[in-house]
Amino acid sequence: MSGGRDLAPVPGPAARTDTAVQAAPPGPEALLRVVDGIACIELARPARGNALSAAMVETLLAALERAFDDRGVHTLLLTAAGRHFCTGFDLGDLEHATDGDLVLRFARIEALLDAVWRAPIRTAAIAPGRTWGAGADLFAACDLRLAAPDASFRFPGAGFGLVLGTRRLAERVGTDRARAWIADGATIDANAATAAGLASGIAALPATVADDGDAARAAAWREAIGPAPAIDRGTLAAIRAASRPAGGPGADALADADLAALVRSAARPGLKARILAYRDSAQRRGGAPER
Repeated sequence: MSGGRDLAPVPGPAARTDTAVQAAPPGPEALLRVVDGIACIELARPARGNALSAAMVETLLAALERAFDDRGVHTLLLTAAGRHFCTGFDLGDLEHATDGDLVLRFARIEALLDAVWRAPIRTAAIAPGRTWGAGADLFAACDLRLAAPDASFRFPGAGFGLVLGTRRLAERVGTDRARAWIADGATIDANAATAAGLASGIAALPATVADDGDAARAAAWREAIGPAPAIDRGTLAAIRAASRPAGGPGADALADADLAALVRSAARPGLKARILAYRDSAQRRGGAPER
């Protein structure tokens, strides 16, 4: 089997073979490929900088469920099509959205981030280009975080009043630095991100990942993220749960606190107006239209 087909948000695990799993129903938002125990989810909206639309978030959540349900998978790898890993919340087509619609969208993004953060398997991401907003939060939620040499990171959600991913970022880089990056709207390059602990290291995405053929993909992925964990999946899941701060298995209290902080910030009246004002300001400055 070579290549992969797009994943649509359908429930339940995919059927698997000894070498690869492909998700059957086509959809444009993301690709799931499973080869030799590595489940690679490729963000696939390059024309929008892989910004997180509502449909894309649901597709990614479904892809995670499939990957976690596959007992042959030991590692989740997040990659991206195009120049940028993920430019954050998609700020397009907001004219007909209500504040309530937007609160729900952000809550679903928090569910995505929490699912990666509390995954039962090893997680990794390789981020090229702009890795901003919720895209930077998604990167920070992974265990192994590889920045391409051209990667840049920003956390601009506070610009329209959101608290999203803050605790996880603070666990990676420290409370003071996380607060400063968010409050100052800082742009962090790959070297600074690595020095601070946001990125685990700098590594270009091997060109062979884009080539056809499962063997080439698996070899490229292993080169980037290293060998499989030396312990069995169940033991790894138990160790991951037990080693999370202040919560033990599941760490539900922290997950609930993250969601509550987000919802409190997003539920303040005028969310849509704040987002539109942020988008218009960014466009005037020549920034990307996505979060």
